[in-house]
Amino acid sequence: MLVLVASVAACAPVYRNHGYVPTEDELALVEVGKDTRETVGQKIGRPSTSGLLNDVGWFYVQSRYRHFGPREPKEVDRQVLAVTFNEAGTVENVARYGLEDGQVVEISRRVTQSNVKGLSFIQQILGNFGRVDAASMLPKG
Repeated sequence: MLVLVASVAACAPVYRNHGYVPTEDELALVEVGKDTRETVGQKIGRPSTSGLLNDVGWFYVQSRYRHFGPREPKEVDRQVLAVTFNEAGTVENVARYGLEDGQVVEISRRVTQSNVKGLSFIQQILGNFGRVDAASMLPKG
């Protein structure tokens, strides 16, 4: 009987939390349009992640994982709090997202955008055939 109880207890789920997101009470202290990065840091703390390219926002992230026996851990809850700032450095918006929202917050984006909209690279190359005439290739003078 003792072995049966020990084996059942070993299969009980174990929950682990990672990260930090301020509570609603802490967020009530932050005033949109009034607080700055410095005052937000004093009121709710600085996040571990911020906008890397343009530094317009702070992102607080917290995840909860369920470990169940030998299985791979599964994320069962995620909270992302995004505090964005305007050019003057004051709070512009405070938004909270959960795992159920399916929202993607870009922490870092390193993509070079094409200046030509709607055309792939191959279409651009093939589109140049026929545009070159012999007169434009000859030196003027």
